[in-house]
Amino acid sequence: MTTPAPRPLFPELLLLAALATLWGASYTFIKIGVATIPPVTFIAARTLIAALILLMVLRLRGLSMPRDRLSWKRFAIQAALNSVLPFTLIAWAELTLDAGLAVILNSTTPIFTFLITIAVTRHEPATLRKFFGVIAGMAGICLIIGIEALNGIGRELLAQLAIIVATISYAGAAIFGRNFKDLDPMMPAAGSMVSGAVMLIPLSLVIDRPWTLSPSTDSLLALLALAVFSTALAFCIFFRLVHTLGSVGTTAQAYLRVPIGVAIGSYFLSETLSRTAWIGLICVVAGVAAMTLPKRAKDAAAPSLTRLPGTYRR
Repeated sequence: MTTPAPRPLFPELLLLAALATLWGASYTFIKIGVATIPPVTFIAARTLIAALILLMVLRLRGLSMPRDRLSWKRFAIQAALNSVLPFTLIAWAELTLDAGLAVILNSTTPIFTFLITIAVTRHEPATLRKFFGVIAGMAGICLIIGIEALNGIGRELLAQLAIIVATISYAGAAIFGRNFKDLDPMMPAAGSMVSGAVMLIPLSLVIDRPWTLSPSTDSLLALLALAVFSTALAFCIFFRLVHTLGSVGTTAQAYLRVPIGVAIGSYFLSETLSRTAWIGLICVVAGVAAMTLPKRAKDAAAPSLTRLPGTYRR
């Protein structure tokens, strides 16, 4: 029995760069959007639009969502950890925080995932390189936050801490996501978006009364771009790459999106980073890379499409 020829690697690497760009750009979209749309309403609309698109994609693929109570209970928990809490905290934080700083701080998810794993679940071994990644990443966070902390606790520091809490929430979602290993990977994505919209829409109606808002055209376009491109389309690309590059190769976007996100914020929002923040960025990128790169470079570069441990099968 002959083995099917692997797909060309270059198109997949282009998609990887596209994914890093879409997720890196999301912080700029959020910054523009929350200028005239309150965070809860902004994120409620984001999850609703993305949920509708993902459900349409599943329908086109001939798949239907599970209907049992346990699955939807897990979708709700995943939504709370992976969208409702972190999306809202990041949106609130970017009322005062630059998009570039947000993307740097939020890129440390693998570091907090490792810390939670060591402290609670212990389902992955600790290695010297991972400990180096933790130290480098935490040093980067301290360099970014520390200067502001010395000047007294203000709203910008609270916003930075909100990003850290969102990052820890993402880490918890990554670990909880192991409960969906028997489902097509797009199902928990769609299910969590639907659950997130169900949670956030009532809050939006009570807190923000969206019918009284007057959002700008820029904010509405940013919302649409965030929901369609940086959420729904990004999820579709992500799950394709999990099948083609494998789970290890796909994690490369975690440190690619940091300089991309900073560059997008710098170009479109005229943001600048302090010298300390630049050093912190280097530490964070080094830490995330140490946490996500495979043990041997040849494992990450292999173009074979055979199923790798931790990847999903259609």
